[in-house]
Order: sequence, then structure tokens, then C-alpha cells
Amino acid sequence: MKDFIKSVCATVIGVFLSFGLVMAFFFFSIISTLATSSSEPKIKDNSVLVLNLQGTIAEQSSEDVFAAFTGDDMSTLGLNDILEAIDKAKANDNIKGMYINCGVFTADHATLQEIRGKLLEFKTAKKWIVAYSDMYMQGAYYLASVADKVYINPQGRLDWHGVGSQPMFYKDFLEKIGVKFAIVKVGTYKSATEIFTEDRMSEANREQVSVYINGLWENIVNGVSKSRNISKELLNQYADGIVMMEDAAALKQKKLVDELLYADQVKKELKKRLGLKEDDSINQVSISTMKSVTADDGIHSDEGEQIAVYYCAGDIVQSETTSLSSSGSSIVGNTVCKDIEKLMKDEKVKAVVIRINSGGGDAYASEQMWHYISELKKVKPVVVSMGGMAASGGYYMACNSSWIVAEPTTITGSIGIFGMFPDMSNLITQKLGIKFDEVKTNKNSTFSPLGTARPLNAEELAFMQTYIDKGYALFCKRVADGRKMPVADVEKIAQGRVWLGQDAIKLKLVDQLGTLDDAVEKAAKLAKLEKYHINDYPAKKDFAAQLMEELGGGTADELDAQLRNVLGAYYEPFALVRTLNEQSPVQARIPYVLNIK
Repeated sequence: MKDFIKSVCATVIGVFLSFGLVMAFFFFSIISTLATSSSEPKIKDNSVLVLNLQGTIAEQSSEDVFAAFTGDDMSTLGLNDILEAIDKAKANDNIKGMYINCGVFTADHATLQEIRGKLLEFKTAKKWIVAYSDMYMQGAYYLASVADKVYINPQGRLDWHGVGSQPMFYKDFLEKIGVKFAIVKVGTYKSATEIFTEDRMSEANREQVSVYINGLWENIVNGVSKSRNISKELLNQYADGIVMMEDAAALKQKKLVDELLYADQVKKELKKRLGLKEDDSINQVSISTMKSVTADDGIHSDEGEQIAVYYCAGDIVQSETTSLSSSGSSIVGNTVCKDIEKLMKDEKVKAVVIRINSGGGDAYASEQMWHYISELKKVKPVVVSMGGMAASGGYYMACNSSWIVAEPTTITGSIGIFGMFPDMSNLITQKLGIKFDEVKTNKNSTFSPLGTARPLNAEELAFMQTYIDKGYALFCKRVADGRKMPVADVEKIAQGRVWLGQDAIKLKLVDQLGTLDDAVEKAAKLAKLEKYHINDYPAKKDFAAQLMEELGGGTADELDAQLRNVLGAYYEPFALVRTLNEQSPVQARIPYVLNIK
């Protein structure tokens, strides 16, 4: 028996030792790989920066520490890294040009406008840009049109159709499962609730959507017209004619592209520009590689004082949730408040640029972040840079900053709030067969704005309307104080109406039309800094955090992305029902899904 016990113990110890050695080797390999990858790469002379446009372009990249093992460049392409890479490549004498490989990718119009502006700056250094695609989506073509040469596969297609909005309405779907909403709102144009209560757009909403999609299209057409030397009238004719259905030869005839080439033929054209022989290799530099290259422009180095660029993107929520959301990324109110407090106390940070890309969300969380941003402003300059959206709760956050910079195509404003109270009584009592009874001490003891087994009565709705009215009045007051405007003037442009940045500046909702770089430059001026650099916040997840997520089967965002791919257009109604009990009933947001195409 003793021998048996000894044998078992020896086996167990051996297994643990083997496992320990394997894990030690695994961690040693990772540390060695990370140490190697962290060293600065050498940019060879006669190199080309390669911009692969694939997937989603987020505000901030989410770097994958396991990329060295999987071969992936980045799990999510970030606007911050794209802009930085182009800046560095422009200043680097060893990089002679840029190759844009356009695939299928997603980005809002302000992001496209920001990147396009940076591409135009790149050309001012007398460096060339070549673009190629098998299939140009409209946003990709808007970027590619700045190139010296735009190539397309001989069997390729180019999507040029204009801008449209096609919102989905969930009213009938919700009725099928026994759910409806009691809506309390302020603002003629506050249309976010329509998708739950109507089956078509209201006239007020149709009016505002028409204004901003025409503004978006105007910016696209103006840019392409100037770059390709094609009249705006012709470009609109091409959009009406659905050029996507035409063959590539017709695209060349219309001067939308320069040549019809296969990918290997494009490489030959690049080699000619670089003065290379046919057998020579092209020195390619990726966006991720440029992150590790020392900058020559100062702003991306460690020289001078620090300006913090803090990224806020997604739905506004009060606290972190591990379940699926309707947007993927989120602005977590209590986390942002803590981070802002740290920036306020950090003496190394002389100014803060808050980059907002959000259609809003939880009204209470928006108010809390407004407070912390106001406190930060008392200590150091705070400049807001608006991305694709900074509307409703996103604008609430921004309105009391020192200065607001927006892109012409930024969707902003939407000053208004609403209450959305789910009535699941039919689902619970009729479809599921669950019955309720009650005993109460007071008249409204069983009232709950989070949803009940019965509809809200008229008196309860009146209470909620008073509450929403107060919230709207507070929102308008916050804007009036921050923008130094009379409340009456704010109310004239409020009512939940959405504005493009190019219109918002005329209404004094923003101070300047420009880019993230312009916002940083303004922050430096306000802080009276002659020499400065930027640091991005919040910090990316470290190796340990990513490892735990991998071992745990992935994050909620990753599961969310998988469901989006599987369900497609049906994802949003699914996510809505899935998260009903997690959403705050009082919201400051634009429509859940703009569906701009």
C-alpha cells in the first residue's frame, strides 16, 4: 500500500512539475517575444507605408499582445494609430510614399474626413500615394480619391450611391413578444423613441435626417470633385446611375479610376516609383510598425510637457456590465470620472483633450461626467475633440469644456432627454402565464420605472413627465452656462435636434471646425506650452489582463461581435430585448441606430 501511495504521489508531483515547466517556458517565450517586439524597428531607405483598410476603424486601437504568435497586425484598427503613423511617415525621409489597400471596412464620416485630411497633409511633403482595391466601398473611395493614382481590379466594382438613412422600427416585433413602451420625452426632434413606438419616421425627424445626410453627402462630393477633377453635377449623376453595376472600364471612362490592374501589376507600378528592379522586394512598413518608430515631429515623442488625449467612445452607461450591449464599446460613467480625477491630480499633465465619439446614453452618467470635466477645467485646460458623434449625452459631456472642436461632418447637438419605461405585462402574464397579486402600504408602493407587471397609469406618467421636464431644463442650463448663452437661445436650437458640425458652429454649439490635431494645438495654446507631446488615455490592457480574458473565453465585446456577424440586421432587436433590464429608463441619446448608408 505504501508503494502504491508513493507511486501516486510521484505521478502527481511529476504532472505538476511538467505543467510548471511548460508554463514557465510559455511565459519566457512571451516575455522574450514582447521584449524583441518592443525594440525600435529600423525603417529602410526607399520604404512604403502600407495602409490596409479592413474591419472597423475605432477611435483607439485595441492592441493584441498575442499578435506576435498569431501573425495579426492589430485586433482593431485605431484612428489614433493611423493618424500617428501618417504623421511619422510624412516626417521620415526613408519613406517615399504610401500604398492604400482598400478592403471592406467600417468607419463614420468624421473619421473618414479626419484620415482624408491627414492623407492630403502627407502629400504636401512631396510624397506620393497609390490606392488599389478589388471593390471600392463608398467610404474607401472617398479616402482613395486623394491618391496620385487610383487603381482597380479589371473585374472590380466601385460603390458610389449617395447617402441614405434607413432606420428600423421594432414596434411590431416587440408586440409579438408582448413588450411595449411608455414614452415620456421633451423635444420635438427627440426621435430616439420612435423606433419602439412607431412604424415610420415623424415629419420632424425626417426633416433633421434629411438635413444632416445631405450635409454628409455634400462633404463627400466636394472632396472627391476636387481630388479627381470631376464636376459635382457629374458625380451626382453617377450616384443616380448606380455605377456599382457598371464594369471597370466604364469607371475609367468616367475618370473615377486611373487604370485597371491586377494586384501583381500594381506592385510593378510601385517598384517603378521606387526605382526598383522587377526582382527587388518592396520595403513595406505597417501602421503597427510605425507605432514603435521614434517621431521627428515632437508631438509623438516624449519631449516637452504632456497633453493627455482621453478617448470616450460608445454608449454612455453608469457602470461596467459583463452582458451584451447594443453597441459593443461603451463610456462607463464611474470609470471616466475616476480617470478624469487622476488626470486632474497628475501634475505632469498640463492640458487634456477629450475625444468624444458617442450618441449619448444614460442621462445620470452624462451629468456626473459633466461635473468631473467641469472640475478638471478649473485646474487645467480641457478641449473637446468631437469624432463621428458627440450628441445628446455626448454633447452634455462636452458643453462646459474650455473649447470644442468638431469635424464638419460630426453629428452633434440633440439637446434633450427622454424616459422609456418598458411594459412587459403582456409578456409576463399572458404569454408566460405568470400571475401577480399585491399587498401595499401606500398608493404607489408597487410603482417601478424599471418596468412592472402592469402598464404605468396616467398619474405615474405625469410624475415621470415632470421628472423628465426637470432633466431637460437642467440639460439646457448646463449648455447655456457652458456656452455662455441665454437659456432661451439654447431652447431654440435644442428640442432634441441633431446638427452637423458645420451647422453647429453657426449656432455657437462648437467653437471651431477641425481635427484632433487642431484640438491638441488649441489645448497647448490654452496651457501656454511651447513644446509638448501627447499621451493617449485610458491605457490599453496589459498582458495579464488580456491573458485572463483569453483564458476566460473572451470578452463580452468579442461575443457581441460574433453575434453581430451571425444575426446581421436582426442583431439590434435581439440586443434590445436582451438588455432591457440593464438600461436606465432616463436617456440622453440620439436614435439607437442611425442606419446611414
